[in-house]
Amino acid sequence: MFPHRNIHKYTLTSPDGKPHNQIDHVLTDRRWRSSILDVRSFRGADCDTDHYKVIAKVRERLAVGKQAAQRFDRQRFNLRKLNEPEVREQYQIEITNRFAALENANDDEDVNMTWGNIKENMKISAEESLVLHELKKNKPWFDEECLGFMDPRKRAKLQWIQDPSQSNVDILNDVRREFSRHLKEKRRHI
Repeated sequence: MFPHRNIHKYTLTSPDGKPHNQIDHVLTDRRWRSSILDVRSFRGADCDTDHYKVIAKVRERLAVGKQAAQRFDRQRFNLRKLNEPEVREQYQIEITNRFAALENANDDEDVNMTWGNIKENMKISAEESLVLHELKKNKPWFDEECLGFMDPRKRAKLQWIQDPSQSNVDILNDVRREFSRHLKEKRRHI
């Protein structure tokens, strides 16, 4: 559908390095066809496979309402703490005290101001008695040592691309195996 040079259409190089094939494609519904601007393969991306990376450029217009945009700015409280009796009792006391103060407010206030006061009091009570929900943090196991293992693999792959002989294929497979073992060990120890 998109005109490119043949070298940007190939998505697979066979292990002997000679034949190139176009076997990976991007499928889309007719409704979204006009959103795809370009599709081509990138040979330079090192994915440690005989397939090349196929990338599609997509233009999409999204309608986001104000409520959806503000939803991501909210704080998340650890609501599981309410299962603990001490925390639940403390939260109930905080809410009761704050609403007792609200009962003395003027009745001729605007409804929106009243709702804003209720919301703010509940938020302050939750901050005092509940802790903010902590997001899960991933452990950084991919470090400089792993990057050092990637360089020989890249060199072996470039050597195989330039000269697809059996000896270069064997060297590349050995380097890949060693790299995979190293990554498995790093993940296992963390």
